Amino acid sequence: QVQLVESGGGLVQPGGSLKLSCAASGFTFSSYAMRWYRQAPGKERELVATITNVGGGTGYAESVKGRFTISRDNAKNTVYLQMNSLKPEDTAVYYCNTLYLARNYWGQGTQVTVSS
Repeated sequence: QVQLVESGGGLVQPGGSLKLSCAASGFTFSSYAMRWYRQAPGKERELVATITNVGGGTGYAESVKGRFTISRDNAKNTVYLQMNSLKPEDTAVYYCNTLYLARNYWGQGTQVTVSS
């Protein structure tokens, strides 16, 4: 079955960096677009970044453009989110996502807290 497992979250000071990873299994990873979402307390889940399956085209939310970079390693079935210049408003649970056979799959999430 499809499994997505995030890692790499933690506590970081404003201006710092973190790199999230999402290990995927149960489907042909290289054939599917991958996304990172986040959900802050009391807010709706929002799309942060997308990477396509072919060519690695990327897209970002305006709030993270120029600071976050999504990438993928198809040999390792892993998608990454490099987060630089972190701000307190980036604090959220970050989720990995893919749409496979018309169904959305989510990981368990990893907490990112940006605070001094």
